[in-house]
Parts: sequence; C-alpha cells; structure tokens
Amino acid sequence: MTLPDRKETQVRRLLDTALPGVPPGVCPEAVRWGSRIARRRLVAVRLLWLLLFAAVVAFAVWAGIEQPWVEPPSTTTPPLEGW
Repeated sequence: MTLPDRKETQVRRLLDTALPGVPPGVCPEAVRWGSRIARRRLVAVRLLWLLLFAAVVAFAVWAGIEQPWVEPPSTTTPPLEGW
C-alpha cells in the first residue's frame, strides 16, 4: 500500500465510524471565551482610537500656541550699510 492510499484509507475509516460526541460544557465555555476575547478586542480598539484622537488634539493645541511655521523674530538688527 502506498503512502497516499494508506492516508486515504485512514481518512475513510475515520469518516465511516461514528463521530464521538462533544463533551458537555465545551460549547458554553467556547462561547464565553469568544465573547471575552471580542470584548477585550473592542475595548483595545476604542482605547487606541481615543489615544489617537487625544494626540491629534494635543498636536493641534501645541501648533496653535507655538506656531512653528512662523519665523522667530530677529534678536539683532541688521548692519546698516552705507552709513
């Protein structure tokens, strides 16, 4: 018997036998774990959006106060040429 034939025979044997039942309590436990993971993911995504929003607001406030695009005033006067 070659390798693919043996694997096919094993799979057919597994499919022909009666499937074992799911142990009691597995489904509710899986639902509980899944809902917990979904809630944690939702909270994490909302916190990340809140953090991003806070960073954008903080940058806008800083930029409005500091105005980094404006050239700072000169502290010295230019030399007077021709006097």
